[in-house]
Amino acid sequence: MISFTNLSRASEIGSNSYLLDLDGTRVVLDCGMHPKKEGLEAKPDFGPIGAADPDAVFVTHAHLDHIGTLPCLQDEYPSAEVIMTAATAEIGEAMLHNSVNVMTAKRQQEGIIEYPFFTHPELDHAARSWMVRAYNEPFRIGRRGGVLGTLHDAGHILGSCGVHLESESGTTVFYTGDVQFEPQTLIPPADFPQGHVDILITECTHGATQRAAEYTRQAELDRFAKAIREVLEGNGAVLIPVFALGKSQELLYELNRMKAAGQIPDVPVYFGGLGAKVTELYDKLADSTPRNLPGYRLREHVETRGLPKQGVAPLIASPGNIYLVSSGMMSEHTVSHMLAEQVLPHPADGILFVGYSDPDSPAGKVKAAVHGEPLRLRAKGGQAYPLNCRVESFDFSGHATREALVEYACSLTPKKVVLVHGDPAALLWMQQQLQQALPHAEIIIPEPGRAVRL
Repeated sequence: MISFTNLSRASEIGSNSYLLDLDGTRVVLDCGMHPKKEGLEAKPDFGPIGAADPDAVFVTHAHLDHIGTLPCLQDEYPSAEVIMTAATAEIGEAMLHNSVNVMTAKRQQEGIIEYPFFTHPELDHAARSWMVRAYNEPFRIGRRGGVLGTLHDAGHILGSCGVHLESESGTTVFYTGDVQFEPQTLIPPADFPQGHVDILITECTHGATQRAAEYTRQAELDRFAKAIREVLEGNGAVLIPVFALGKSQELLYELNRMKAAGQIPDVPVYFGGLGAKVTELYDKLADSTPRNLPGYRLREHVETRGLPKQGVAPLIASPGNIYLVSSGMMSEHTVSHMLAEQVLPHPADGILFVGYSDPDSPAGKVKAAVHGEPLRLRAKGGQAYPLNCRVESFDFSGHATREALVEYACSLTPKKVVLVHGDPAALLWMQQQLQQALPHAEIIIPEPGRAVRL
């Protein structure tokens, strides 16, 4: 028997985690932490796993919504094999150590007594048991070795993978994780299996998003360069809120290329924090991971200026500078949030968004705000500022378009498709499209906490 249980607490992009039972071999796919919720609500619900340890845990990549509570799961189920790529292990450990610092600060600032979920020594202990596997090399998992697993490059961020599993009965399952089928600046497109699979578990991030028919990545980069140039020529500051892992490294390269091509002025780029640490790891892994620019090291080619350490010097958004800073959603107490409060009221300045923003996040509020109207970024208290600055959004997504997801699903001719990692509207669009395209397949939106027989 094969069954699937959504361990996330809701059908959304949140604390992504799923339990798959393959003829008695039990596998957990990802183990994330919800980016918007706090305390215990930020964790997946491990209850359906039960008392017995699962056979294996697969981590598809190092974003916290996929790896953020892995040490918690390992603490509850210490004998489960934990499997990921070498790049995910390197970057994931850095991301989780930073998460300990963030959780500790939130305990002090907001009184969240459950934080931190784990300590630095506990993370060090957990990471020692992680097992790394290469792309496209099959291996056995489970106590009987009855399930054959293979990791495939997902093209999302460095080290990301999809997971192909074949049960003892010969049933094949493929879990995409987060996937991008188009080449990015540094990361090549996904290299996923072709041919038939019985069960597909696919992400649906952009299921509710229609990309413009005339979109090209190069045209979007040119539009981005134009916006930067116009803000700088108007004596403004450019704030680019960015995720520390993936987008930061892509845009560091692009900003340097734009300077060299004369598309934007040669002005200081301020960059630091977790993004700088991840960039060091990208450079460390430059010769051992799939790249569009093999061996290219950002720190050797891209000049940046560090951010002042907190409490040592004030952080000021000064005209004529570019600030490529965390977090991408401008969460409170982050550098991008602090700078945004300075930039909002100034017509010469600009905030340029380059990725997904949850509608309830400070970044989402800025995107939805009316120009000239007062806007309060903090959840509690804080001053309201008039939105006078320039605000634009650009599509450099590390996720596949909904059309590409449907096309790939159809190419596999699956008997069943399980839809995950999407807001309700995205899941519904994908379900409707796939039901039309695959009339003989069962298209499933799994209800959290309830096992679905596959």
